[in-house]
Amino acid sequence: MAKSIKVEFAGAQGDRIAARLELPVGTPRAYAIFAHCFSCSKDIFAASRVSRRLAQMGLAVLRFDFTGLGQSDGDFANTNFSSNIADLVKAGEFLSAEYKAPALLVGHSLGGAAVIAAALEMPTVKAVATIGAPADAEHVQCQFAEQIETIRTEGVAEVSLAGRPFTVKKQFLDDIAGRQLETAAAALKRPLLITHSPIDAIVGVDNATRLFSAAKHPKSYLSLDGADHLLSQEQDALHAADVIAAWAQRYVFDDVMSAPPKPDRKGGVVVAETGAGKFQNHVVIGPHHMLADEPESFGGDESGPTPYQYLNAALGSCTSMTIRMYAQRKKWPLRRVSVTLNHEKGHAEDCANCVDGQEKRIDIIERSVELVGELDAAQRKRLLEIADMCPVHRTLNSPVVIRTREAGRDS
Repeated sequence: MAKSIKVEFAGAQGDRIAARLELPVGTPRAYAIFAHCFSCSKDIFAASRVSRRLAQMGLAVLRFDFTGLGQSDGDFANTNFSSNIADLVKAGEFLSAEYKAPALLVGHSLGGAAVIAAALEMPTVKAVATIGAPADAEHVQCQFAEQIETIRTEGVAEVSLAGRPFTVKKQFLDDIAGRQLETAAAALKRPLLITHSPIDAIVGVDNATRLFSAAKHPKSYLSLDGADHLLSQEQDALHAADVIAAWAQRYVFDDVMSAPPKPDRKGGVVVAETGAGKFQNHVVIGPHHMLADEPESFGGDESGPTPYQYLNAALGSCTSMTIRMYAQRKKWPLRRVSVTLNHEKGHAEDCANCVDGQEKRIDIIERSVELVGELDAAQRKRLLEIADMCPVHRTLNSPVVIRTREAGRDS
């Protein structure tokens, strides 16, 4: 399973920056940084959901709280758009020193504007994606428009952002004044994906039009139809992440995972190496696609079940289905079947296939069957007997002939 770990690093102003690194199963195919929206935090739904989804698709994603926000140290009043860009650069330096240099930047709202600007200072970044980004940094002023005059005349004012009080100084206004991101987008010279909702009530979709028009090719656009600015609906965040990951694969992945093999026309199983990791394989069964792998202790990435776990799964599912069919035919009150299996090598007192002097060891599958329902003792006993009659059980207990030939050649 993908995992999330706490990390921290020093920000641009020397303060402790709190962060989380979302790690995929196995070796990350690339590293990315996610920048959250203005006055938000790394734990806002858009940041956490998108980052975790990207991790599920092979990317390691660092999401962090900008200086003075969330769990990071520092004073928000002393930060500005420039310090956000500098924090992003520091985040990239942290990844480069401790893990691997970031190849992708993803930013939401003002964080989207920041990643466009920061990428110009981060040569390892190969691609940039934005979500609901403004075309100019001054756009954030609309969130505290009534206090702008007070800030300019008195130098500071307390404003309410998303129901929380923040202190904003005049230096913040001076820093964002005239900061149009169209110039940075034009100078980016790297692939850019702009995602935006046409009904965004916080940052109008015209901002996406401006950024897209300014950017040079290769550039792409995704309309997040029906989504709000904060991507508060999970399906909107996951959709954005899915498209970002699919788009980024062309530009940032260190390895290129091979496409799953085509299903066997006869309904068989097709297994082929993915090209990622040491043992990872595609497993294609008709319309179903899965992965097979080995645990880390065996040199694998644990990105999928092991071959023996698939074997146990075949026996377990066959056992459950066979018991269910028998109980239905008998109209017995069986509500649920659960089968637990474990495989190991064990010693055998009598091994028919062992030669003299050979250690007598056989494969042992321990199968535990849970029967839930108002069944009497006789019915439970009979259902356990039926478990031994499932087709896969019989196959495993019968002589099995496996013929191997090279594909494309006559046997």
